[in-house]
Amino acid sequence: AIQENKLRVAGMPNIQHKPLNQVQDDFEYTATFEVFPEVTLADFKAASIEKPEAQITDKDVNKTIDVLLKQRAQFIESKDGASKGDRLTLTLTSFINDKQVETTGDKPIQIILGDDSRFAIFDDHLVGGKAGESKTFEVDYPETHNPKELAGKKVQYNVNFILIAKPKLPEVNAQFAQSLGVADGNVDKMREEIKQSLEQELDKRVKIKLKEQVFTHLLDSCKADLPKALINVEINRMAQSTYANLKQRGADLKQFKLEPSMFEEQAKKTCKLRLILAEIVEKNNLRASPDQIKAMVNEFALNFDDTDEAEKWFYAEPSRLEEPTALATETNVVEWFMKQCKVQNKKTTFDELMSGSAKA
Repeated sequence: AIQENKLRVAGMPNIQHKPLNQVQDDFEYTATFEVFPEVTLADFKAASIEKPEAQITDKDVNKTIDVLLKQRAQFIESKDGASKGDRLTLTLTSFINDKQVETTGDKPIQIILGDDSRFAIFDDHLVGGKAGESKTFEVDYPETHNPKELAGKKVQYNVNFILIAKPKLPEVNAQFAQSLGVADGNVDKMREEIKQSLEQELDKRVKIKLKEQVFTHLLDSCKADLPKALINVEINRMAQSTYANLKQRGADLKQFKLEPSMFEEQAKKTCKLRLILAEIVEKNNLRASPDQIKAMVNEFALNFDDTDEAEKWFYAEPSRLEEPTALATETNVVEWFMKQCKVQNKKTTFDELMSGSAKA
């Protein structure tokens, strides 16, 4: 019956029938199942997309070189007070309401003072500290702070400075260029290669921004009644993926209970978007071509040392091509959508795009 009526079943059918020992001539059963819904696509001509436009400047190249220099810095022990950029070796203990919540014990830790990964006010209290000294101070964390365990809390820190080391940056010369893979040590060639790398990153970020906008428009403007079976499958997939990630990080899974409601909202969005994309691809013949899939595989392979072997690995199993194929097809949908809607170019900078502050 399913094949005769060309029904697309979502999830496993629930089949009911009499006990087999009571069946005589005709075997009768009742099958209850949900089918994939019809997707109603909107008219996208009124939609508007902002396309970020940016150029890689000498300032961007210089900033990248500064980062590379700091990554290769040699740290030299100093008796001077700590300043931003110094490497500090220290021990610390923290308290909330006079109750100890964290300690390094006798094992010192190392931090780079001024690192963006920490709350800035914490690092500000460490400025000026010298080896052999101790400091006690309090930090009031805002309600929005992450991790949430410290949000809205007043935390007291006791810090012992073990060692202060000042960075000595390498010079931008032939040796530095060679350390970045420029065989002949030509600094101008090094700068050009850095610029090309930034341009590739810029192109990727622009595509991400465009895809985010297109997918948001699709979710907001198109209609689809989602089968519960489909949502439940996605919830289960998301839960299993979360458990796998926690296990990989060494977490004790017995301490975690993931309720389906935690994933329901995102699962609905994912299922709806998947149905919308499938409908657009089917109606407009937007499936990725072999050449497009190969180009995506090549892009994936760039993340490996041996790109040729990486490409062979993808093609060795058909299932390994699923992600490159899906991404290439999504690119086709984005390009198709942008031909239907209004596209406005928006000037921005590389820094704004990378920080996510560019409105697009």
